[in-house]
Amino acid sequence: MYARIAAALAFVVSVVPANAESMNAEQARHFVAGKVFSYTCFEGTRGAGRINPDGSVAGTIQLRGAGPVRYVRLPANTLRVNGASVCASVKGLPFDPCFTLSRTSHASFRGSIYGLSFAYCVFNQRGRRIDIARNPRQSQDMPLRAAIDGLR
Repeated sequence: MYARIAAALAFVVSVVPANAESMNAEQARHFVAGKVFSYTCFEGTRGAGRINPDGSVAGTIQLRGAGPVRYVRLPANTLRVNGASVCASVKGLPFDPCFTLSRTSHASFRGSIYGLSFAYCVFNQRGRRIDIARNPRQSQDMPLRAAIDGLR
């Protein structure tokens, strides 16, 4: 269960520094939609990905900073605006986590699961492409659940 939450957190998601600017859901959508970000999370999970305007996500993840780097693609409406919040709907999670987002510079932000400020990820904007090296024996379109289960 922890790995599933970390995976969802990794694609969206703050220990908010004093100079950070909180973003509402619409500001966050405008700031991230269609852009590529690398990320590092509090427990070591890291990767890079693109959050598309339809709420789908595609990119890489390396859980806890060890083991294989996996390519994951999450469907449309995985990330969505729910009132003033950005929330995720991930198959297998018993709830839809929502996130607190704070812009830390013109090209970076921090995100945490709402109510769990210690569980954060730092996102830094990259170029327009994600360079992904795939193992030819791995599926190029591995669902998130299969990627997580494969790491256990």
